[in-house]
Amino acid sequence: MAQSYKLLSKTKLTNDSFILRYALSSSNAILGSDSRIPTCIKINYAPPKDLLSQGDKKQLSKSYSPVSHPNRLGDFELIVKSYKYRPGGGVGKYICDMQIGESIEATLKKERIMHGKAQVLGRWKHVGLVGGGTGIAPLLQIARIILDSNDETKIYLLFINRTEEDILGRTIIDQMARDYFNKFFVHYSLTREEKDNFLHGPGDVAMVQTALPDPTEDDTLILVCGKDGFVEHWAGPVGRAPSKPDGSKGGKIQGPLLGILAEAGFTAEQVFKY
Repeated sequence: MAQSYKLLSKTKLTNDSFILRYALSSSNAILGSDSRIPTCIKINYAPPKDLLSQGDKKQLSKSYSPVSHPNRLGDFELIVKSYKYRPGGGVGKYICDMQIGESIEATLKKERIMHGKAQVLGRWKHVGLVGGGTGIAPLLQIARIILDSNDETKIYLLFINRTEEDILGRTIIDQMARDYFNKFFVHYSLTREEKDNFLHGPGDVAMVQTALPDPTEDDTLILVCGKDGFVEHWAGPVGRAPSKPDGSKGGKIQGPLLGILAEAGFTAEQVFKY
């Protein structure tokens, strides 16, 4: 069931992206039902009639994973990029244009099952996070859950963007790396610039060997999140189950492991396309 969440603050990250902080209702101490499990919400948006073309959907929705820890009391934070309205899209611009005190309507999504379980604690010794653009959001939340526990898991983040200015939440990431210097290791790669102290390119086996855990290590998982083409490059495409009787889309299917991670020697059991 959809609920209202009031915008408490907005902090500009880049020319077209923000950290948006929302209040939880007084009846909910935390966003989800379990503070150790990643959360995700689906935000609904009805575009103004003057933006709609014939055949456009009158009700749009988009899923966002908070970057704040699920155990956070009273509020949660999203990183949102303000993509302009286009047929089938525009939720990002809609919520980034909101003023303090206005509210979104959103539904808490079901827990994401990763290789049989939703929990992330106590399962792996090494976790690699491969993110592209706004795909960083769920990866940051997972990193927070693991780092803020007594879990000894080591986390390796590889965050790929076009330019240095495009790196969303870099201040947050760099602070996490300082706070957990013995558990959280970060590499940035740029695809349209070559700069000192950055990797370069969309990803290859050499980059895996530099920035991610060794596939021969026991209890290793690599999570990949980004646009469809990004995920396909790294791990192969995500499929979908047949449409449901009500016409809604079927659930996502991991599909075979392909791409860079397969070339680097990982197995399907070691990779999850988030």
